[in-house]
Amino acid sequence: MQSPMKVLVLGGTGTLGRQIAKAATDFGYEVRCLVRRPRSAAFLQEWGCELVQGDLLSVQDVRSALKDIDAVIDAATSRPDDPKSVYEIDWDGKLNFYRICSDLEVKRVVFISLLAAEKYRNVPMMDIKYCTELLLSESSLDYTILQGAAFMQGVIGQFAIPILDSQPVWISGTPSDIAYMNTQDMARFAVAALNRPKTIRKSFPVVGPKAWKTEDLVKLCEESCDRKARVWKVSPFIIKAAQGLISFFESSLNIAERLSFSEVSGSGMLLDAPMDETYKIFGLDPSETTTMESYIKEYYDVILQRLKEMGADLDKEDKKKFPI
Repeated sequence: MQSPMKVLVLGGTGTLGRQIAKAATDFGYEVRCLVRRPRSAAFLQEWGCELVQGDLLSVQDVRSALKDIDAVIDAATSRPDDPKSVYEIDWDGKLNFYRICSDLEVKRVVFISLLAAEKYRNVPMMDIKYCTELLLSESSLDYTILQGAAFMQGVIGQFAIPILDSQPVWISGTPSDIAYMNTQDMARFAVAALNRPKTIRKSFPVVGPKAWKTEDLVKLCEESCDRKARVWKVSPFIIKAAQGLISFFESSLNIAERLSFSEVSGSGMLLDAPMDETYKIFGLDPSETTTMESYIKEYYDVILQRLKEMGADLDKEDKKKFPI
């Protein structure tokens, strides 16, 4: 009997990485996660993942994490609270990691990138994704690159929660139409790639069923929670000014780099791509992919029910201050 594939997941504590780790273990793979803070990754152990503490910048840590590994799924990126630049954490880390992959002959790699990264090289995260794609294409590794647009989970913080809480929704520049995808669906593609030889040394767009306009997302949230949104449009000049101001403070440099990503979401560029061929090659059914309508409805159904249950225990005065 053939032993299961051993897969190393990078970024396993992140929003996407944890879904990849869960999907890979559910599929039957032996999953190991390289994490910097094991205490914050206990849930991965509960799912059956092995944890290895370490850092992508450490040769010893990377070599230890790659021991006996058959394949890698790379969903790693720096966090907003990281004090170091994304170039130091992400790019230097990628160079170190993939060099060691080549040395140890760990050939199979699935890398999560971003759609149209080559067009926004002035944005640090996009630049690093693009450069990593080039690094892989020039290597001898058996890579598969998945180019996503944005995740539905981000819509909750940007639109769903502020609208429910009667807070303003901030919009910058000319909003892009974005084909958001559920991280669980992206995870299915990442795991499926491992046993699809036709995906080797190729790049694929992996985006949601539909590109959403900002005003349509706002309307969907309004209808789903029965609240009226307060939309505030922010000049790109103000974003630029805030980015420049923050960059004076070294400890906040990463925040400035994150702010620069608004140039992508506020560029007016369509962030979408045809998916028929991708579904076919990966052997996945498009009807099983989460729609934005079902995602937002489920979120509000759950949160509103919880709020009702909490409100039932409040006295008359506190209920006046309660959101529902």
